[in-house]
Amino acid sequence: MPELAIHTSLRPSPYYAATIAEGAVAMHPYNRMMIPLGYGDPEAEYRRLVEGVSMWDVGAERQVQLMGPDAARLAQVLCARDLSEIVVGQGKYVAVCDHAGTIINDPIVLKLADDCFWLSVADSDVGLWARCVAAERGMKVEVSEPDVSPLAVQGPSAEDVVASIFGDWVRELRYFWFGDAEVDGIPLKVARSGWSKQGGFELYLMDQSRGVDLWNLVKEAGRPWGIGPGAPNASERIENGLLSWAGDCDAATNPFEVRLGRFVNLDVADDVIGIQALRRIAATGPARHQPGIVLDGEEPRPGHEAWFDVTRDGVKVGSMTNGTWSYKLERNIGFGLISVECQIGDAVVINRGEEKVSGVLTDIPFRREDQ
Repeated sequence: MPELAIHTSLRPSPYYAATIAEGAVAMHPYNRMMIPLGYGDPEAEYRRLVEGVSMWDVGAERQVQLMGPDAARLAQVLCARDLSEIVVGQGKYVAVCDHAGTIINDPIVLKLADDCFWLSVADSDVGLWARCVAAERGMKVEVSEPDVSPLAVQGPSAEDVVASIFGDWVRELRYFWFGDAEVDGIPLKVARSGWSKQGGFELYLMDQSRGVDLWNLVKEAGRPWGIGPGAPNASERIENGLLSWAGDCDAATNPFEVRLGRFVNLDVADDVIGIQALRRIAATGPARHQPGIVLDGEEPRPGHEAWFDVTRDGVKVGSMTNGTWSYKLERNIGFGLISVECQIGDAVVINRGEEKVSGVLTDIPFRREDQ
């Protein structure tokens, strides 16, 4: 298998050396950086996440900083969610759309000051988009990428671990809210957030030279709770219905098709990019929706189920956008991007090249039959 070489256009994160020492076995390019995908025992990593506590290098989750007199105005123009009431120390999950209402990113917007916002972005060039919009509209705002690299601590015991480091004040943080912190001279922002449904925090490291120091500090603090390394976990995130913008959306996906309609405020100002298209889509209804798919068969399937055609009664009705073995359901599951003419409970066929696999559409999040 070809070696994935690091060069000037593909940077290591501040935690890279620590993750290699922990035994990372796979890396993935993300925002022109390297993000670990696993440490060789997927089920153990899953169990640690859902039953205990796991730490993840998510330094590739970059921040787009908006700073200047028009920072708040630019943040709102970029986001289809009302930001007028956001306060310093608060974050909000948003959809960033183009003029056709297509999602081009789904970041967390964090307000650091009246004239400073971060967009904590998925894998895309939102910084270029923000810079172009600001220039075209003559806004007084500087768009940059600050020295900020998150480390995630996720799982039922994450709060105890993070509180043992920073104090019990972190227990009072509401979801997506954050506060300033420092430990051993390492400057941070501590946010209650993370790409899992198990609860946890993201430690926004603000000095990349201290990445290994922070990793080792969290590792030692988490030892009483059995902390170990992990990565954003496909089985846990699909079981619980977390969207992967880059993986689950195509070039025409709008928020209403992928369960993000509740994060769109149609009464924001007309100059918000995409809002007029989103109003039209809301009035007529989306053409597709995102049900879950449970595949027939009780053995893990090899490979990653992604973007296979889905048919009903021999007619293509959409695609299966992701797939994984669910340790909770002990079945192969995934998301569909399917015509709204198809309903929960419909039998479908997933076309994996020459192989055809039967399945059924179901609600998200996935639940065991005995729940």
